[in-house]
Amino acid sequence: MNIAYCLKLKQMALLDVLIIAMGFVMRIVAGSQASGIALSPWIVITTFLLALFLALAKRRDDVVIFQTSGIKVRKNVERYDLVFLNLAVAMVGSATIVCYMLYTISPDVVGRLGCPHLYATSIFVLAGILRYMQLAFASNKCGSPTRVLLHDCGLQLCVVGWIIVFAIILYR
Repeated sequence: MNIAYCLKLKQMALLDVLIIAMGFVMRIVAGSQASGIALSPWIVITTFLLALFLALAKRRDDVVIFQTSGIKVRKNVERYDLVFLNLAVAMVGSATIVCYMLYTISPDVVGRLGCPHLYATSIFVLAGILRYMQLAFASNKCGSPTRVLLHDCGLQLCVVGWIIVFAIILYR
């Protein structure tokens, strides 16, 4: 898949971001197999959607750069439309939040972790997705998810809050 992506598929709009998202799913499935830890279907779907969300936001940034400067960050930038990407980012972001919430209340996760209150971490996922969308739509700052996370205090607070609440719920 990586070879096909590098040779041709990265030039095909939508297929490129779907393959990126599938790559993340393959990683968590491989990690699950290697560690013997069973995966909830909801975490697999959430991982796919979160990776797709970030990839679409990155493509949105590429289109904004192209429209404002004429610089093509990637060859397929002309195959994307800003209005479509805005809608796709919002739709996939919403689906990510819902799937994460379903993950937190799924019987297998509640049973395995022994805590029915994992849903309380959902507020940080919601806030993080909304903050990322705010950065993307209002500030056009979503080119590199890693760079955005390292430089945005709002996103950092969401991650730290999620970790703290998750730890409190899990280890109380």
